[in-house]
Amino acid sequence: MKKIAFIAFLLAVCVAAGRAQESRQDISLSGTGYVEPFIASSTTVQVDSNRAFGALVSYRFMLTPSSAVEANYGMTYQNTIRFKQVGTFDYPILTRTQEMSAEYVRSFNFRKYNPFIEAGPGAVVFLPIRNSGTRNIDVKQQTQMAAFYGAGIAREISPSFDIRAEFRGIVTKVPTFGMTTFATNKWYNIYTPVIGVAYHF
Repeated sequence: MKKIAFIAFLLAVCVAAGRAQESRQDISLSGTGYVEPFIASSTTVQVDSNRAFGALVSYRFMLTPSSAVEANYGMTYQNTIRFKQVGTFDYPILTRTQEMSAEYVRSFNFRKYNPFIEAGPGAVVFLPIRNSGTRNIDVKQQTQMAAFYGAGIAREISPSFDIRAEFRGIVTKVPTFGMTTFATNKWYNIYTPVIGVAYHF
């Protein structure tokens, strides 16, 4: 009886170990920062903003031990994007930003450290918040296509969890919030540092 119980225990351990090795999916929750650059355009409109902070949820599916596809959804709490034209207007727009993206991920394994790079298409939604922080009430929500890229490193802390740190970039057109007077004809390269925890299953 003891031998049967011991064999059953060994089988259970082997199955669990096999499943751990076959883990091909993970989900991660991260804190993010958004740093939008200063823009000075040929139309004499200047755009600057303060930093934003938010969260990012990601789902990753491994195609091979070193290749994966990833889906991301992120949102910032709020920050102010300011549009200025000397002698004409100075409008702060309190904004909440959402992002959705699908990316290809290439990883490199070095024991417990896994550097990776990623890139793919997505969309960015600029949501004006209508309160005293927004001086122009005619601004509208704006959704724009974007290109996402990034590089980072994951550190395994257990067979099921790792810590990830990453630097991501988002390339999209500078928003106008539906206002032709805000047009810059320029592109944003938004910098987004990310740090979080991933669970493998």
